[in-house]
Amino acid sequence: MSTVVTAPPAAGHDRATVPRADRPSRRRRMPAKPRPRIVDAMGAVAGLGLGVVVALGVNAESAGSLRAPGGWLTAGGRVTGLVAMYLMIIVVLLVARIPGLERAVGMDRLVGWHRKLGPWPLYLITAHAALITVGYAHAAHDGVLHQLGQLLWTYPGILASAVGFVLLIVAGVTSYKKARRRMAYETWWSVHLYTYLALFLSFSHQIGTGASFVGHPATVLFWKSLFWGTAAVVLACRILLPLWRSLRHQVKVVGVTPAGPGMVSVLLEGRRLDRLPIAGGQFLQWRFLKPGMWWQAHPYSLSAAPSRRHLRITVKALGDHSARLLSLEPGTRVAIEGPYGAFTADQRSTDRVLLVGAGVGTTPIRALLQELPEGVDVVAVLRGSTAGELALREEIIRDVARRGGQVHELVGPREHVDLSSAGLLRLVPDMPHRDVFVCGPDGFTRAITAAAAGAGVPEAQVHHETFDF
Repeated sequence: MSTVVTAPPAAGHDRATVPRADRPSRRRRMPAKPRPRIVDAMGAVAGLGLGVVVALGVNAESAGSLRAPGGWLTAGGRVTGLVAMYLMIIVVLLVARIPGLERAVGMDRLVGWHRKLGPWPLYLITAHAALITVGYAHAAHDGVLHQLGQLLWTYPGILASAVGFVLLIVAGVTSYKKARRRMAYETWWSVHLYTYLALFLSFSHQIGTGASFVGHPATVLFWKSLFWGTAAVVLACRILLPLWRSLRHQVKVVGVTPAGPGMVSVLLEGRRLDRLPIAGGQFLQWRFLKPGMWWQAHPYSLSAAPSRRHLRITVKALGDHSARLLSLEPGTRVAIEGPYGAFTADQRSTDRVLLVGAGVGTTPIRALLQELPEGVDVVAVLRGSTAGELALREEIIRDVARRGGQVHELVGPREHVDLSSAGLLRLVPDMPHRDVFVCGPDGFTRAITAAAAGAGVPEAQVHHETFDF
């Protein structure tokens, strides 16, 4: 069922968002503008690096080594091992939270690339182990199983690399969607931490004993530079920058209030938050420093535009961590990582915007709405099985009404709600001429983006970001 909701314009923003004297400031530091050329440059560097890796591996072989028994198999094993090691480094860097790359692409797309590329190193490691074992068995005129035992128990670092391989397999299996849905976020997060240990264990043996490295100092320097460079990037982006921002801004909880069925809003206060480069629509990783919660960071979007002293998140209880937010006490300290995301007002290319949110996905929609310039024509579409599921409904209605726009509520069972191109065009006839911002469950987002394409909205004017990491 579709309902058009209007409300008299409200004076200023909702009092529940931030105190009246603490409105968003025009002097606030904003996120850097996305630079798509960064993606092209990094892609070119990654491709060049792959070429260098293959070249170094091939250069280490000789005509004599290839003609020896099992020579081609062993050479293939060495090259697949090197490529696997390189791809694992790329997989790690994709989710290293590199600010320029993340801002240009969006964390959801980087995670998507991470997941698509992730299985290939595992395939190549498997090929590496199989080819090396069979090649060595041919060279020693030995059985494959006996040779495998010899490698594991007598060659330096091989047993450790086998343990690392098992850890990589576990991390990979738990990342598949079917397995991921059956696991709590906390469990998946803990398992995934072992990826770093697995990377070290799986490949450290190659530099010390691999034929591509022994007697090839330039190759050793290249790989050590890759490893230490990657470690430095991860350390800087995942640990040092978040630590600096957490210490600088001193964020703490100042209020916790119910925001609907199974939802809670957390109001946070900090120092000089106007210097934190964040915009409505983005999210941070939040680590609440209290017993039972301090050891995990979870991604939650802002549900109100940031201000000089305050931030706000609105969360639906979907796991152990989110369910505990209601028990937070004022004064609880919070460590932050971020901000992240490209779901921001500066992505639009027109002065007409359609905001589409479902359930708790309306929370970043509300924060983004506050960031839009006053002259932008706004229409909002809110979707929920019940009206109570429309997070921050009243705030969105008031903000849109103040701009003279409309809010359409699509409430009811799925079979009663038309999310097709024709259905959306009936609600918003000029939809093809608007920038469309969509946030909600993955299935809902896919349906709306497909409907927008069918309605004639250019791909560049459809903006969405998922938070299922």
